[in-house]
Formats: sequence, C-alpha cells, structure tokens
Amino acid sequence: MNNKNPLFEHQLLQTRRQFFGNVGLRMGGIAMASMMGPGLAAQAMGSEDPERVHPPLPGLPHFPAKAKSVIYLHMNGGPSQLDTWDYKPNLVKQFEKELPKDFLGDRITTMTSGQAKFPVAPSKYEFKQHGECGRWVSSLLPHTAKIVDDIAVIKTVHTNAINHDPACTFVMTGSEVSGKPSMGSWVSYGLGAETNNLPAFVSLVPNFPAGSNAQALYSRMWGPGFLPGKHSGVVLRAGAEPVLYLDNPPGVDRSDRRAMLDALGKLNAKGFSKFGDPDIQTRIAQYEMAYRMQTSVPELTDLSQETQATKELYGANVDKPGSFTQSALLARRLVERGVRMVQIMHRGWDSHGNLPVELGNQCMDTDQACAALITDLKQRGMLKDTLVIWGGEFGRTVYSQGKLTRERYGRDHHPRNFCMWMAGGGIKGGVELGETDEYSYNPITDPVHINEINATVLHCLGIDHERFTLRYQGLDQRLTGVEPMKVIKQILA
Repeated sequence: MNNKNPLFEHQLLQTRRQFFGNVGLRMGGIAMASMMGPGLAAQAMGSEDPERVHPPLPGLPHFPAKAKSVIYLHMNGGPSQLDTWDYKPNLVKQFEKELPKDFLGDRITTMTSGQAKFPVAPSKYEFKQHGECGRWVSSLLPHTAKIVDDIAVIKTVHTNAINHDPACTFVMTGSEVSGKPSMGSWVSYGLGAETNNLPAFVSLVPNFPAGSNAQALYSRMWGPGFLPGKHSGVVLRAGAEPVLYLDNPPGVDRSDRRAMLDALGKLNAKGFSKFGDPDIQTRIAQYEMAYRMQTSVPELTDLSQETQATKELYGANVDKPGSFTQSALLARRLVERGVRMVQIMHRGWDSHGNLPVELGNQCMDTDQACAALITDLKQRGMLKDTLVIWGGEFGRTVYSQGKLTRERYGRDHHPRNFCMWMAGGGIKGGVELGETDEYSYNPITDPVHINEINATVLHCLGIDHERFTLRYQGLDQRLTGVEPMKVIKQILA
C-alpha cells in the first residue's frame, strides 16, 4: 500500500520562491504593480513588448549600441598568422636555422616536444601591401586584401589554451571549463532579437575541403550553459532539411499542428505554475519557434530572390548546400531578418604536416565569401549595424613540425599570439593593432587577451561586460571571465 501524501509530495517539489509565493507574498507584487501602472509593471517583469518573441533583459543595452547583430566567422583549427597577416620578410634568411631557446620556452605540445630540432620555417607566400592603409596581406587572401580598409586587424591576440577543445571552448565561452554559456547565448539572453520567426542565435557548420585535418565540434560552442535552454544556438544543417524533424509528418497539416501546440502549451503552463521548472518554459518556447520556422526557414534558404550579381560576388559554390560560400550568404540573410547572432564554424585549419596544401585549400574555400560578406553588407547599408569577426582559437609556430623544405612544412599550435580581424558596427576600418617579435612568437606591443575581444564585442552591442553578469554557483559569471578585461578602444570607430 502506498502511504505517500500527494499534497506533501507536491510541496516537497516546490522551490523556496514558489512556497513563499503560494503563501501570500505575491500579493506585494500585485500591489506594487497597481501602483506602478501597466507600462512600468510590464517593464519590471521584463515584458516591455508582450508580442516580442525574443525580448531583451530589462535595462539592456546599457548604452546606445553601434552594432545590432554579430556574424562570427570561426576558422576552427588555428590559421597560421605567419602565412596570412603577420608579415616577417627577414625570416627568409633564417630558413632551417634553429629557433633560439630563449624564444622557444618550455610550453610546447607533445606533438613537437620530441623533435630534436626546431627549425625556422619562413612563409612560402608572397606578401603585398593593399588598400589606402597599406596593409600587408598574403597572396593566400586576394579577396580579403580588397577590403582591408574596412577591417581592423589585431595581430597580438593571445589565449591560455594550447589544445583545440579547451581553446575553442575559451574562444566561444570565455572559459576553458565546459558548462559556460557561449557568446551567442549570452547575447541572446541579454538582447533578445528583432525576429519573431527565427531563433535569436543561429550556428552554421559548413563543409570543408577534402583532406583537411578537421577537429570535432562540440555543442558547447553554441550551447546555453547555465542559461535557459531557449538561448541555445540553433544549428542549420546542409542539404534539403536544414533543421531535422521540422516538417509535419504525412497526414498532419498546419492547423492540426497548431491545435496540438496550443493544447501542449496549456498543459506545460500548468506544469510550470506547479513546479517552476525553467525547462518547461524553454519547451513551450521551442515548440512555438519550431512551428514558426516551418515557414521562415524555407523562405530563408530560398536563394532564388538573390540577384545574379550578388551570387557572383560570393562565388561559384553559392548554390551548393553546405558550402562556406552559401553559409556566408545565409549569414547576411539571417541578420537581415533580425537574428541577433550568427556563427559560422569552418573546420580544417589545423595544419601540422603539409601546411601549404592544407592552408591553401582552406583559404581558397573561404577567402572570396568572407570578403563578399563585408562588401555585400556595406552595399546594403548593413555593415554599420553588423559586427563581423574572423579568427581561430590560436596561431601556429614559426618552427616547422616534421620535415621542412622550402615548399613543404607544418606548424604546431601557438597560443601566445595570433591574428583576428573585426569589421562593421563600432569598428574603425583600416587599422592594425599590435606587433610581434621577429619570429612571430611573442607580442611586443599591445597584447590582446581573447576575452578582451569578447569585451569589445559586447561593447559594440551596447553592453558593459562588467555589469552583464548572472549569479551561478556563488559567482557573478560573465562572458569575459572574472579577471579584469578591457575593451580594445584603439580599434573603435
């Protein structure tokens, strides 16, 4: 015989807040709401616009924003700064010479720690100056070279991590420790989005060139961590079905689906009133968003309305589902429709062995589309409101990993300095920040921590990163971590 009391069991499941609310303390809130009036009461409850699907937190942004949306072009694997942006012409004379031990230090990966020698491998690529700013750019990036007056290149970004998984987690969440919210989730949580028919945060994972050394991607790169699940990035897949199980099954039309969701919504709302589980609210919101995406996603991915000139700007693969080229165009279409943050995770940049072939393929796959995205946004008057970021999780070593010839070399991981660029909303174009030593091994001026990149992103969105916190596990958590970080004012417009 079961002697459990259902009422007692229900009370055990209540949170402290629910208990006090149920015994009468909610009356104070009702009285205050009546004194404040409906407008202020709605704002206090974080519902300034009850029709808005992705509302911002009350009080955000902290100050007028320069950017309304973010497109993050993440080159997963660690692009070589020596072969793209950090021009070191004197290294040609150092070919095959041993890197001085004073530079080498004692923090190298196990992949090269057993090497008897650490020979200098100068870049095989030609660098030329481009734009009115005279930026030195590798021949690997002929299209990006045409937009250097619109971008700010940061040559001295550094990170704590030396291996891919913790380094990528650091770049995307501000911490090497998994379980923290991704940048896009923080932005969605704080600012919401203008769209009512698409997620606030979308992640695209395009295909990459065959033969590339690609690393695994984990959902924490776009995950919500300890934030409500509705702020997770929604991943759009390549192919005819960008979102799995979005379409109605045979025999179910939209009116049937609507009736089912309305009934589920009522049941879930009752469950939330009893238990206060935030995952129930997430479930309600995600069901509703999936219903709306049944029409918004097909419209988003239908590129037939794009002009031929626009398609040619992005490149030959623009109509190829899953290509980086198409992903870049979709990123523009997403922010155009009010999505707050779009993240493109392009894999295959981990060039340990035959860098000239591997890096060459990566640049060929992405260069034109990256430049086209900036040009397209600018032509449409959207660049001033859209912040675009390009970069990986760390750089590469000046010494060769494995066999070295003039035409073939590899490079190991290098967290001490690497290059990123930013453009658009709030960023000054045509500037370069930071300088590295003669081996591109250490910053010598203006070192920039990866969380200072994150602080600058939030600043452009009108958010003070030090005030944008959430209490979790006894700590005021931030995207930029708990250590002091500064906004990179030298690159701000």
